[in-house]
Amino acid sequence: MSTEPGINVYKEILDHLNDGIIIVDAEGRVQYLNRRAQRITGLDPDRTVGQKAVDVIPNTRLNHVVSTGRAEISQKQQIGDTVIITNRYPIKNEEGEVVGAVAIFRDITEIERLSDRISDLWRARELLEAVIESSEDAISVADERGINIIVNPAYTRITGLPREAVIGKPVTVDIAEGESMHIKVLQTGRPVHNVRMKVGPLKREVVVNVAPIFIDGHIRGSVGVIHDISEIISLTEELTKARKLIRHLQARYTLDDIIGCSPALQKAKEEAMRAAQTPVTVLLLGESGTGKELFAHAIHNMSGRRNGQFIRVNCASLTEHLLESELFGYEEGAFTGARRGGKKGLFEEADGGTIFLDEIAELPLSLQSKLLRVMTGGEVRRVGSTHPISVDVRIIAATNADLQKKIRKGEFREDLYWRLNVFPITIIPLRERKEDIPLLVEHIIYRLNQSFGRNIKGVSEDVYNVLFEYHWPGNVRELENILGRAIINMKPHERTIQTDHLPPLCQEKDECIEQVFKGRVRPLKEVVELSEKEAILNALRETRGNREKAAKALGLSLRNLYYKMKKYGIR
Repeated sequence: MSTEPGINVYKEILDHLNDGIIIVDAEGRVQYLNRRAQRITGLDPDRTVGQKAVDVIPNTRLNHVVSTGRAEISQKQQIGDTVIITNRYPIKNEEGEVVGAVAIFRDITEIERLSDRISDLWRARELLEAVIESSEDAISVADERGINIIVNPAYTRITGLPREAVIGKPVTVDIAEGESMHIKVLQTGRPVHNVRMKVGPLKREVVVNVAPIFIDGHIRGSVGVIHDISEIISLTEELTKARKLIRHLQARYTLDDIIGCSPALQKAKEEAMRAAQTPVTVLLLGESGTGKELFAHAIHNMSGRRNGQFIRVNCASLTEHLLESELFGYEEGAFTGARRGGKKGLFEEADGGTIFLDEIAELPLSLQSKLLRVMTGGEVRRVGSTHPISVDVRIIAATNADLQKKIRKGEFREDLYWRLNVFPITIIPLRERKEDIPLLVEHIIYRLNQSFGRNIKGVSEDVYNVLFEYHWPGNVRELENILGRAIINMKPHERTIQTDHLPPLCQEKDECIEQVFKGRVRPLKEVVELSEKEAILNALRETRGNREKAAKALGLSLRNLYYKMKKYGIR
């Protein structure tokens, strides 16, 4: 009687354990099973106690433990649909005799299911990793904190960064230029597509696509796919160069060569496109150096006459007599020195194509009437001939003069003006479209690098400030001049044009002279040296850096030129 309360207390304790417990006697009969064992096995203690364990749990090994006296630790066992992990111990008396056995076990069915699921997940992960590893596109995966957790070999190849320099590091570690799209996606939860940036120490040009990773409705990371486009860009540049070369052989300029994005320039280009689709005469108006000839070429190349001749005539470059014979041709014996058999004029040469009459305001009045006949009747008469020759020529004229003013002075025919002014296009000066200066600078430096054999990367911010402040009386042509002289002033190792490379920027020639003396009286020797340096720079500019030709133009020996260039720091 005295021991009964103690046994009940022990049973109460065992009933509250999370582990199942079954005790058998020396004959393998069940003596006790706690509540947890009842739930796990589904056994009713009233029907189980006193029964042999092998009868109620066929795969039990408690009988073996009783017979061998050896414990069995961490054994997996299936009981119906339940999986348990069990430890079996023999129970011995004070003499060491085995008097029973106890099984202490735990239900691991859910753990088994989780284990199988984890195994499946690991197999899926291994498969995904194999796919990621073999992908030609660079892939990077970041966690929700913006830390790199996965990168593939293509990523390390494109960025030039080894895995150890990236894994466990912030996603910004690979960015050379631009902002992290991983961070943006993690902050917004929205994917981004086709973002251009530069990555790695080599600043490779890439296009990035990044998408968020959602798990149970929460963002847990992001995955990025990086496409290397540096080779595509290189090939595109090579193709562009090839096209430019081919275009140069066929015709010199198109609208692509007219650089700028200002509204006024875009309007002029749109007008040129419209004009090109018709056969009308075009009058290009604008200051010297604004690019009127480029527009004339572009209109021709966009027109149906693109396969015909494009002939440029500068009406101010020849005497009246020579200009007449060049434009209209002449018959044999028309004048002393006339070629035997006569000669075709430029209008005949341009038949089926375009003739560009530059500086049309300088055309002599006598030739203005002949030009008017060509425009009216589509016929030319050679000098010394009375027979008209039919021509099909599109006329593009250009001038920087005020033709209305010339008409009032009697220097230009009004009827010719109205024939020419069918489709006028005004090209505004550079000072009114200074927003185009950066694009023009980039384009001009690219061409000058090819001409001079240099590798100039660009200009400094200070230089841009100077260029934006300047009035540009010479327009784009003057900008080309200034940049060309600046490059000549640069040392071979210098890559960026600085303000000290620029020549004096003067609105008028007298201003440049004034700058030499401005501020103080200079010694005569210093004035001479400044003049000498300016003369050498001008000669080098005119000869495109050819020192032998520059020396000849200056009347110096080549050796003396090198000496003076070294003296004045001209490279």
